[in-house]
Amino acid sequence: MTDRAVRVVLADDQELIRTALSMVMAELDDVEVVGEAANGTEAVRLTAELAPDVVVMDIRMPGMDGIEATRRITASGSDARVVVLTTFDDDDHVYGALRAGASGFLVKDMGLDDIIGAVRVVAAGDALIAPSVTRRLIHDFAARPEPAVGHRELTGITDREREVLTLVGSGLSNTEIAAELCISVATAKTYLTRLLTKLDARDRVQLVILAYEAGLVSVRPR
Repeated sequence: MTDRAVRVVLADDQELIRTALSMVMAELDDVEVVGEAANGTEAVRLTAELAPDVVVMDIRMPGMDGIEATRRITASGSDARVVVLTTFDDDDHVYGALRAGASGFLVKDMGLDDIIGAVRVVAAGDALIAPSVTRRLIHDFAARPEPAVGHRELTGITDREREVLTLVGSGLSNTEIAAELCISVATAKTYLTRLLTKLDARDRVQLVILAYEAGLVSVRPR
């Protein structure tokens, strides 16, 4: 990112949420709301027209939902990064949104400051998925009676990289991975970068999904 403000499109069918976020962001020097959409169709159109850095995307919207909108935006080759905005406990579609290419997700009961901070993180090229949230996602996947996908075979990675991927999928941060494997944080980051390249993953979120799909994450349902 350059020194210019992060350009954001807000996509949510609840005007109150869009207004609240827009009002808070209007007070910031480094974040700018350039468009608002009430459904997925509008979100896709505005992303193509306005070229935002980040799209904050609700999942449940009339017409085209947030998952399909996310899929279309990421498949279009747009540089915009999508952050899903949802109510985690009630929404069965978070995993689908991440598979569609979202760079993370926010829950609607987060504080506005946390949501804005997350937008900055994603705009800077990182993924928005806190270790505690990762673990909760994995537990949710494991609790489903029918897995969304079968095990995926991973090729082209070393045994050490597979270890790192397993720890990423288990929700560990780079610091925790370094401690677990008795390596430096810088080395842990290097492994992460290699995994992103070798597995053609967009960010850490997709690595978590790959770890789950490959059966590397072993958890017990809640």
